[in-house]
Amino acid sequence: MKLSVVIPAYNEEESITPTLRSLYQTLSKYGIPHEICVTNDNSKDGTLRVLTELAATEIPTLVPFTNPGPNGFGYAVRYGLERFTGDCVAVFMADMSDDPEDLVRYYEKMMETGSDAVFGSRWEKGGKVVDYPPLKKFINRVANFIVRMVMGIRYNDTTNAFKLYKRETIEGIKPFLSPHFNLTVELPLKAIVRGYTYEVVPNSWTNRKYGESKLKIKEMGSRYFFILMYCLIEKYFSQGDFRKKTASTPTSTVSR
Repeated sequence: MKLSVVIPAYNEEESITPTLRSLYQTLSKYGIPHEICVTNDNSKDGTLRVLTELAATEIPTLVPFTNPGPNGFGYAVRYGLERFTGDCVAVFMADMSDDPEDLVRYYEKMMETGSDAVFGSRWEKGGKVVDYPPLKKFINRVANFIVRMVMGIRYNDTTNAFKLYKRETIEGIKPFLSPHFNLTVELPLKAIVRGYTYEVVPNSWTNRKYGESKLKIKEMGSRYFFILMYCLIEKYFSQGDFRKKTASTPTSTVSR
């Protein structure tokens, strides 16, 4: 099963090289057939130059894209999700915050269970965070608690972008609505609401060493709320029109 990794990159000139080297070396070590799709989101620094050089000299599985616009985290991820060629696809961050070894565990769990998606959790036993800003952690836990209560789910790390989906799952949760970081909530919630199975694997998160986070918390509250309400309405009022169809049953069950 070929793995695609979609990475959005905006002004990541300093972070992108160590991230891609580590990712490529890890996936190659485990013999995982893959492609690394990096969407340069119209960066103003040397990100595109670095990507072009790495693809030509070091990382043969690197496929660089440039998103001419509109720009934003969600648009950049969506650009990659429309163009990957693998059987499954992971969203991975350019800033070294995600661990490639965790991605291998996601992939192996999907191969083992046949689940439609594999979600990471930094907050379950075995997960960890390194240098997580206290205010950001507080907001994260409150936001995820609200998502759990509103949607009636047990999963506790919905806002984490780092997840793995089968191609069929990505096709089944289209069309995408979110242009910004709220896409991180839209993808898993739609998958859950529409009846796609998922497993949860503990994962780690490490704060970026270079540059600054593109997430602006004050700007995102209403956007997260919009997507949450959209998914809630679909869950209770769509009459199952968008749910995954199977040969034996009208919907699948959540695997936990």
